[in-house]
Amino acid sequence: MKFRLVSDYTPQGDQPEAIKRLVDGIELGKRSQVLLGITGSGKTFTMANVIDQVQKPALILAHNKTLAAQLYQEFKNLFPDNAVEYFVSYYDYYQPEAYVPRTDTYIEKDLSINDRIEKLRLRATCSLLERDDVIIVSSVSCIYGLGLPEYFREMKLSLNVGDTCKRDAVLIHLIELQYTRNDYELTRSHFRVRGDILEIVPAYEDDLGYRIEFFGDEIEKISEIDPLTGKVKRKIKGLSIYPGSHHVTPEEARVSAMQTIREELKERSDFFRKENLLVEQQRIEQRTKYDLEMIKEIGYCKGVENYSRHFASRNEGEPPSCLLDYFPSDYLIFVDESHQTLPQIHAMHNGDRARKKSLVDFGFRLPSAYDNRPLKFEEFYNHIHQVVYVSATPGAWEVAEAGGDVVQQIIRPTGL
Repeated sequence: MKFRLVSDYTPQGDQPEAIKRLVDGIELGKRSQVLLGITGSGKTFTMANVIDQVQKPALILAHNKTLAAQLYQEFKNLFPDNAVEYFVSYYDYYQPEAYVPRTDTYIEKDLSINDRIEKLRLRATCSLLERDDVIIVSSVSCIYGLGLPEYFREMKLSLNVGDTCKRDAVLIHLIELQYTRNDYELTRSHFRVRGDILEIVPAYEDDLGYRIEFFGDEIEKISEIDPLTGKVKRKIKGLSIYPGSHHVTPEEARVSAMQTIREELKERSDFFRKENLLVEQQRIEQRTKYDLEMIKEIGYCKGVENYSRHFASRNEGEPPSCLLDYFPSDYLIFVDESHQTLPQIHAMHNGDRARKKSLVDFGFRLPSAYDNRPLKFEEFYNHIHQVVYVSATPGAWEVAEAGGDVVQQIIRPTGL
């Protein structure tokens, strides 16, 4: 489906010239451009017109959740027929795991996840894998590690009317996708079973469920339903159910990861013993063996993201997969308020590593935990295909990146 901008307004003031220059630059293959727009000059409307004309999926990068939410609502209104999604941190409260050596204080990770934002994050990645007409408004959360897009895509459950498959095999697949059975209440990320009827609400939906009716080992009927009332909305021929978490892993990858985790544990344990750090040795062995047992039994453990390097078969120091890896190669990035957003991206990696250093040094985590991290700035830069830095006060670095060519939007649509 194509992008279709819906608005009662037309570009005014400096907007038409700014739109033309940005579109021409993108079509000529320019990697970096700068839009210098004063407050109230309609930079969001300019970005929307550029997307509408170049017809490329886009990431709008904001420096905080409040600005991201505002931009999300504006783009939803401008592109009502397209997939406009929201991707920010889903924590209402987050106390990261830490260790303070001076007072010998271990602080366990404590968090509260916002259910609605988790749903929107999952919907964002599903849209990227299903559609071309996608705009994602994100905070710097987009540079933090996510599960591999290959795993997320490959592990989806596809069901079609007439397919031959055992009902119990479908249920096992759903559990592997981190869905939970609840035969009483049908809510997001849950499914229920009544005889030959399976009902499920995907993790990225709230008010849309599916009913799959079996006849023996054959799928006889699939319907979209209202999860609350059970009323059928319409019959469909097939559907795809994506995982209930970004951190799902196929069985063979789990087995391989467990083996490499054991190898790293032995190496770290030997290091602590050689240094006569017996408390640290006992600590890392106890914690890691418990985590391995949990992974073996249920497929994941608390803090499983700290082993992401092993699950993704990455080498030490390699960048993690993140939201940017879910985009097709030919996509646009708009860095809004770039004079504030870019310094944030610069700072993320060092802050994360400083916190983890004491956890690794004192045996709370294996060194591979360092690789569960946000992207370094250079890694983020390498993900860029084409970018527009948007700011009222662009920095010297952005201007230099654009070769000194700055698109100015000074006259407001009102003529001021």
